[in-house]
This record gives sequence, C-alpha cells and structure tokens, in this order.
Amino acid sequence: MLERLLKDGLVSSTQARVVPLPGGVSSEIYLVEDGPKKWVVKCALEKLKVQEDWFADISRNRFEREYMKYVGAFLPLAVPRVKFEGDGYFAMEYVGKGFANWKQSMLNGRYEPNHAKRAGETLGVIHQTSEGDDNARQRFDSTGNFHQLRSHPYLVTTGIRHPDLTAQFEMEVLRLESTRECLVHGDYSPKNILISETRLVVLDCEVAWYGDPAFDLAFLLTHLHLKAVHRPSAAPVLATMVQQVVAAYLAAREMNECETAELMRRTCRLLLMLLLARIDGKSPVEYLTHSALKKWVRRFTRQALLGNDRTLVEVSTAWYQQVAELVSFFKDPAR
Repeated sequence: MLERLLKDGLVSSTQARVVPLPGGVSSEIYLVEDGPKKWVVKCALEKLKVQEDWFADISRNRFEREYMKYVGAFLPLAVPRVKFEGDGYFAMEYVGKGFANWKQSMLNGRYEPNHAKRAGETLGVIHQTSEGDDNARQRFDSTGNFHQLRSHPYLVTTGIRHPDLTAQFEMEVLRLESTRECLVHGDYSPKNILISETRLVVLDCEVAWYGDPAFDLAFLLTHLHLKAVHRPSAAPVLATMVQQVVAAYLAAREMNECETAELMRRTCRLLLMLLLARIDGKSPVEYLTHSALKKWVRRFTRQALLGNDRTLVEVSTAWYQQVAELVSFFKDPAR
C-alpha cells in the first residue's frame, strides 16, 4: 500500500508507516502515519473475507465515498471526512483516540441505552433528510451493488436453505429492491459505529443505496436482538435499547400514523428474515457458535414467519421474554 501512496504522491516520505487495521470482511483498511499526519485508507476487495465464495463489484468504493460526502453536508460529525480519492481506494479522516466500537463495548458487557438513542436519532435524521431527494436518488442508484452485498447473501441464500420459506424471501427481495424512499446505509450495525462522549461516527458505508429505510432499522435491531442470545442476562437492558432506537428514530422522522405503521410492518418482517440470515446466510454472526443457540434462533424466526403476522413490538417482546430461557443453558458447565 505504501508504494501505491508514494506513486500517487499522497505521502511525502518513504518512512511513512502503513499499519493494517482490523475491520469488516469486505475491505482492506490501513492507518497511515506520514510525519505528524494520520489518516485511514480503505480498499474494497473483489472477494469478501468469508468462508463461502462471495464476490462484489469494487465500484462500491465510490458509493461509500459519496455517502460520507452526502451525509457530511448536514451531519458533519456523523461520518469521517473524505480526504482524497485514488485508483480503487480512498482516504478518510482518522477520528483518533477516545472512541469505543459499539459492538465491542456490548460484547465486553457494556450496554448503554443512550448509545442506542444516539444511533436511532442519527439514522432517523439521515433518512428524513434524504427522503424524496432526487439528487440522492441519482447518486445512489446502486441496486446491483445492494443485491450483491445484501439481498443475495442474506435473503436469497437463506431462503434457498429453508425451502418452505423460499417464496417469502424471494417476494421480500423483489419488494425491497423496488422501493425507493431515502438513502440507506445498508450496514448500519454496531460494529460500524464508533462512540465517544461527544460524537457518534458511522463507518463502512459501501452498501449505500437509495431504497427502503426499513432495511437499516431492521439491520440495527437484528444485532441488538442477537446480543441477547449471546448474553441472556442482558436481555432486559437490550430490550430497552431496542425501544430507545425506535423511539429516537421515529422522533427524527416526519411521518403520519399510517406511514409509521407501514414502516414498522416492513421493519418487523425484515428483522425476522435478517435474524435467520445471520445464522444461515453467507455472513453468520461469529459470536453464536453453539448449535443449540442457532437452533433457538431458527425456531423463533421460522415460527414467526410461518405464523400470523405480528407487530414489531409483539415480536420483540416475545423474543426478549423467551430468550430468558437461555440463562440456564449458559449456566450448564456441560455445554
């Protein structure tokens, strides 16, 4: 990477340090230290770093840059500043010390409802500001990219692996990909959110797409639900965090009662499908490895998808109530 940066004239010294950073599965990420200057370089990978074959067009790198520029225009602290763009990569602000990764904080046992509130509010502002924006619609006309990175590996793959649900998943993909309402992040997950006392920063925007806001909301809620399976004793506070996300999100949106009900209906359906997808899709969560926990998620989501329609509140309440049963499972030394 250093050679590329030197060739492009973006570092001033051969003594500059380029240090690989931990990140997601879809990119190589580096911290560059060039004298007193520090910044982060991101390069999209054609083949994602997962066990199964998963390929995606590296042009998504452009949509990530555009997302940061677009959101940075009205929420400048919510995304890193884009510093420059190269051939197949770009550089962005290094936010510095004092930030905690939200996912890692929760895995370490720190559950802060205020973090959930801030994440929900930020998402709501992005969706509300971009709703009906023709400029955003044109800049993020990226359904093909969204299909490669989300629809197919999550929904299509999971539907194939559950034949009695295949038709439901296929119909949801068609509905989802035909919806054009606002700018969607596409990976709005705790792992992509850094939080300090004064700032919340959203990262990894390469799935950016002008589409259905329900996807972002459901994607975030999926993680807050699965964290309770990982640590059932935290179910009560995680249930509160879900409520905080939804309340803060809706407070930032300007929707009437019917619009809100419709959005919550779509969010509920996507939540159930994404919960199952994080077990049986191409990108399973890494912290749920025991077969009994996977079976529990499958049983809950399949029953809900095959049963009568329920509201988001009903599904979420049932999830957190039933997940309490897993406390005894974690106390069993034989597991």
